[in-house]
Amino acid sequence: MSQSLDRGLSLLTALAGGASTLDELAGELGVHKSTVLRLLRTLETQHFVQREGTRHYRLGSALFDLASRALEGRDVRRESAPALAALNERTGHTVHLATYEDGEVVYVDKYEGRHSVRMYSRVGKRAPLHCTAVGKVLVAALPPAQREKIAHGLDYPPLTANTITTAEAYLAELARVAERGYAVDDAEHEDFIHCIAAPVRGPGGTVLAAVSLSVPKVLLDHDGLLALLPDLRAAAEDASLHNGWTR
Repeated sequence: MSQSLDRGLSLLTALAGGASTLDELAGELGVHKSTVLRLLRTLETQHFVQREGTRHYRLGSALFDLASRALEGRDVRRESAPALAALNERTGHTVHLATYEDGEVVYVDKYEGRHSVRMYSRVGKRAPLHCTAVGKVLVAALPPAQREKIAHGLDYPPLTANTITTAEAYLAELARVAERGYAVDDAEHEDFIHCIAAPVRGPGGTVLAAVSLSVPKVLLDHDGLLALLPDLRAAAEDASLHNGWTR
């Protein structure tokens, strides 16, 4: 670990005990005040540290946001794991769990299919909202005004011949997803893969994540993909119950 990184992490740990002055932090870390001040200024620009008055520093909002998102992601992943593993075992196809973060899909779990075709996805990788089934489920769960804002802020790169390329078409698709309770990626993200997705809910019905089944088109046609909907919905409901949702 680099010395600066080590000192920066030690600084955050020191601030976890409460607001401190520059002199107090320098004494606790055992380094010169100029070094601590340089670290504080860097952390402050990224909102990991904030100044309190003229002399004190405390932990900033970015750290709490980071911790909150990490805990939420870990909880939904852990609680959904049995249902996702069972779905993967039952169907033999690739299963994803994804969440919404900063205008993109983030894959937080993945179970590989038993077939030889491999997808580009991996845990931690980001994907577009407009052409993935999980993305459609996550955005469709948002209030209409937020959907509108997101839809009109996307770029809509045409990744395949089937990709949605306008905000109007995307909003119409989101309305269909919200009405029927599932989404389809009809080879819109990758031209040899199609996918279905459903919401994973928590307390009060809040959508925490989306679970999907992704299948190579050479293995299943569109009707065959939709025939997997009962399995997908059962898994999504099971995962939701484990995350605190009640019917």
